[in-house]
Amino acid sequence: MKQFTLNNFVRKNILALQPYISFRDHNEFNVPILLDANESPFGECNRYPDSTQKILKNRLSELKNISPNQIAVGNGSDELIDLIIKIFCEPKKDSILMMNPSFAMYGFYATINENTVLKLDLDKNFQIEKEEFLKITKENKPKIFFLCSPNNPTGNSVEDIEFYIQNFDGIVVVDEAYIEFSNQKSSLELLDKYSNFIVLQTFSKAWGMAGARVGMAYASEEIIKLINTVKAPYNVNSLSQELVLNAIDKQDQFNQNLEDIFKEREWLKNEFENINCIKKVFPTDANFFLIEFENVEKVYQNLLDKEVLTSKRTPQIPNCIRINIGNREENMQLITVLKNI
Repeated sequence: MKQFTLNNFVRKNILALQPYISFRDHNEFNVPILLDANESPFGECNRYPDSTQKILKNRLSELKNISPNQIAVGNGSDELIDLIIKIFCEPKKDSILMMNPSFAMYGFYATINENTVLKLDLDKNFQIEKEEFLKITKENKPKIFFLCSPNNPTGNSVEDIEFYIQNFDGIVVVDEAYIEFSNQKSSLELLDKYSNFIVLQTFSKAWGMAGARVGMAYASEEIIKLINTVKAPYNVNSLSQELVLNAIDKQDQFNQNLEDIFKEREWLKNEFENINCIKKVFPTDANFFLIEFENVEKVYQNLLDKEVLTSKRTPQIPNCIRINIGNREENMQLITVLKNI
């Protein structure tokens, strides 16, 4: 395994940056009278949240069997994507690599940071062509490779993820926003093996907490220190932290919700087989389907007219709509509309 020196890939100004540390982060003696942060003494949510998210990280550590020092918590995975780009990519100089099609926010935040966005076109099965990956990385030397698995919007898991970590001279970020819906093993098990590697997960999808905006980065202690240095203080609010802690306590409910989604996914898959306007339903490891239609514009508009909002992916993925799995009532309404087109 090749040697990886993290500091060679970090922006020099980030290496020299001193993190913002609140007085309260050092409140090891649990001082009861807090007069340090200009807060109001009144109100139900009058105190700033724990900037280091200690309690939440300890619970995540137990849940994932990973050291709290290898966990960063963000205001959604989006914040973490933005921070990772800021840490490793010099504006107007460096580039990122992302799959095409894939989650648009990788390119969005790279563009804001004035970095070049390189796109690796997927094959007809939405898999990465290894030779093309090796070619584009050799020629362009991108700093970060964002690898989404299961991939959004295609729904499939990427094969042989370890190959891309081994053969990328930079930081590999595996976004596992949909991992709970997949039979694929989480890449978390590779963290101790590779130091150029970050795994992103979220409470927005399988945990049903998109409104709370809580995402996690799992990586080496060195990378997590960099993320904590760059992140804003108090980036995850108290209410969201509490909601997530309560959700972790309700593991039985989480498992039941996940089982219900699996049942609905199978039910929808069977129903789609009997709908004339559908040309192809792509395999999925996520909580959504990518579907190719005969007349995608007509289908999309018909669904909209019947108050069913979906995600049209054309022209990037011709004639396709991404449709996520709802509850049985919502799914029945979807099928009724599609059968009548």
